[in-house]
Amino acid sequence: MGPKKKKKSSGKKKVIKAEQLRLQKEEEERRLKEEEEAQFQAQQEEASRLEKERIEQEQMEKLEAKDQERRESELAELHSLEQKFLSAQQWKTDYRAYGKWEHYLSCDGSPDPAVLQEINTFMSLWRDDQNEDVQLVMEKGEQVLNLIEKLQLLLLDTPPSEITEKETVQYQESILELQNLLHQKYNGATEHLLKCQSVPRLEVLDSKELTQHSKDNIEEPEEEEKKAGEEPSMPTEEEMCSDGRKTAVSFKENSNSIADINETEEEIEKKSEILDLPSQVQHPLTQEGMDEKEEAITDENIVDLQQFVPVGGVYHIDALQLPPQVKQIKDWSMVEVLDVGLQAYPYPPEEAEDATHPPIQITLRLSDNVMYFEDPVIARWDPAGQQWRTDGISNITYERQAKSITFEMRAFYTIALLQDAHLNMPYQAWELRPTGMDEALLIVTTVFATIQIQIKGNQCMLSSVVVEEKDVLSYVTGKWLSPVDLRAVLKKAGVNIFPGAYSHKYVSVNKKAPLAEVRAYQQMALVASAFAFAWSKWNLEAGQEQVVFKESGATAGVAKPCILQRQTRWKILVLIQYLVSEHLKADSVKDWSLYMFNGQKAQKLKITETSEAFSEELEEDSEFHSTLYHMLKDFASKEAIDKVETANFLFIDVVYQLLLATRVLTYS
Repeated sequence: MGPKKKKKSSGKKKVIKAEQLRLQKEEEERRLKEEEEAQFQAQQEEASRLEKERIEQEQMEKLEAKDQERRESELAELHSLEQKFLSAQQWKTDYRAYGKWEHYLSCDGSPDPAVLQEINTFMSLWRDDQNEDVQLVMEKGEQVLNLIEKLQLLLLDTPPSEITEKETVQYQESILELQNLLHQKYNGATEHLLKCQSVPRLEVLDSKELTQHSKDNIEEPEEEEKKAGEEPSMPTEEEMCSDGRKTAVSFKENSNSIADINETEEEIEKKSEILDLPSQVQHPLTQEGMDEKEEAITDENIVDLQQFVPVGGVYHIDALQLPPQVKQIKDWSMVEVLDVGLQAYPYPPEEAEDATHPPIQITLRLSDNVMYFEDPVIARWDPAGQQWRTDGISNITYERQAKSITFEMRAFYTIALLQDAHLNMPYQAWELRPTGMDEALLIVTTVFATIQIQIKGNQCMLSSVVVEEKDVLSYVTGKWLSPVDLRAVLKKAGVNIFPGAYSHKYVSVNKKAPLAEVRAYQQMALVASAFAFAWSKWNLEAGQEQVVFKESGATAGVAKPCILQRQTRWKILVLIQYLVSEHLKADSVKDWSLYMFNGQKAQKLKITETSEAFSEELEEDSEFHSTLYHMLKDFASKEAIDKVETANFLFIDVVYQLLLATRVLTYS
C-alpha cells in the first residue's frame, strides 16, 4: 500500500511542475510580446516626435527665412517711425534755444543762469547789497530759487550730446553758490530782525513748564521766521515750505543748566536736498555696473545715500546768541554793530568735563505735502566727515496720525528725515493704455500706493496717488508738467517710482540686456497711441531666467494695473492687448494676447492667461517679425495702424521718457 501512494504523490508533483513551467512560459511570452509592443510603440512615438520636430523645424526655418527676407524692409519702416524721436529731440533743442532768445528779449534784469558771467555778476551785486529788510530778502530769494530751478532742469533735461562735463560742473557749482548766498542773506535778515524787534525774555522754568513755554513761544511766530530762514533749492521747494510746519524745542531735567541759554533763540531752517543734486545726466541703463568700484560703507551709523534720500527738506537747528539790542536814548536809536553776524550758542557749553547736560528734545510737525510710508530715518550732518550719520540721535517717536516726530539730540545739528528710495520697488503691476488721440494713461501699483499718470501731447499730469483707498498729495495732482518736472515733484513728495543707477543693488530685479530693454520701450512708445500693455501671471512659473507678471481683473471704467514682461536669454515677454475699434476709446481693457520680444525678433505666443503651463509655442497662423510694430500689424485694424502712423512725435517721446524713467520691464 505504501509504495503505491508514493507513486501517486510523485505524479501529482510532476503535473504541478509541468503546469508551472507552462505558465512561466506563457508569462515570458506575454512579457516579451508586451516589450515588443512597447518598443514598437516607443519607436512609433519617437518617429512621430522626430517627424513633428522635423516639420516644426522646417516651419521655423521657413518663418525665419521669411523674416530675414523682409527684415530689411521692416527695419526701414521702423526707422521711418523712429524719426519721430529725432523730431522730438530737435523740438526740445529748438525750444531751449527759443527760451534763451525770449529771455534775452525780455530785458527784465534777471541773469541767464547758464551764462557764468551773468550769474556771477548777479551774485556779486546781491552780496554787496547791504539792505537786510526781510521782505526784500524774501523777494530776492524767490528769484534765486527760480535760478536754481532753471539750473537743475538744465542738468536733468539736457541730453549728454548737448552739455559738456565742464558745463555740468559749472551748473552744479552755481547751484551751491546760490544756495550759500541765500543762506547768508537769510541769516543777515534774521539778525536784522532780531535787532529791530524786541525778543521776550524767558524765565527759568522746570522741564515740563519749559517744554510748554517753548511751544507757546516758538509755534506762533515761527511761520514768519521760518520763511526768513529757509533755503530751498529744488524746483518747487518754495511751494512745499508753506505748510506751517511747527517745531518745539525743550530740554529735559537739570533746569539749572537752562539759565545759560535763556536769552538765546532757536532757528529752524529748512533747505533742500543739496546732496540730491544730479551728478550726471546719463540714464541709469547706461550706468548700471559702474558701481562695482564704489567702496562699501562699513560704519553702520553712516547713511548710504544710494539707498536713502531726504524727504521734506533739511533742517538747520541752532541756538543763537541774541545780537545787540536797540537802545532808545531820547530821539536816538543806538545799537552795537558787530561784523561777526549771527553767532551759534555752543551746546553743550564749554565747562568742566564732568558736567552733565540734558539732551535737546525736538518735535517736528511734518509737511502734508510729503509721504512717509514707513517711520523716517533721522540723520544728522557731520561737517567733518561730510556725511549723514544716525548716531547722536535717540528716543525717536513717530506719530503717523498727528504727522509729527519727536527725538532727542546731544547737541544742535543739521538734520534730515530720510526714507528708503526703493520702498515702492519692485512694482506690483503696471499698465499703459491709450485714452484718446495722443493721450494715454500710465498706472503703476506699488506695495503702498497706486499712481496714475495721464499723458497728453508733450506733457504729463499726476492724476491721482491712492494710498489705502484714499487720494493723497492733492496739491500736486491736476498740474500739467514735463516728464522731468513730474519726476522731481514725485520724488520730492516721497513717492519714488524712478530707479536710479544703483537701484539694482537694493531691489530684487530680473536684469535685461540694456539694448533689448531700451528697444522695447521705444517700440512700445511708438504704438502706444493704439495698443495697451499689461502684466501676466507667468512670472513664478517660467523659472529664474524668465520674468512674467500675473494679470489683475478690471473694474468698471478703470483697468487694474496690468502689464507683463518676461526674459529668457535676454528675451522680454510682454502682454500686449490689440485694441480693436471698440477699444480705441478710454475704457477698460478685457482681452489680452501674449507676445515675446527680444529687441530683434517678436512673436505671438499660443498660451493665454488661463493656460496651465508656460510655453514658447507660437500662436497658430502667426509668424516672426523683426519689430514689435510689424508683429502687431499682422492682427491690427487699419484704424489702429493709422493712429500709430499719425501719432504726434511729442506724445511718443513723453511715453518713452516715462517708460525709460520707471523701467517697468525690470522693476515690476
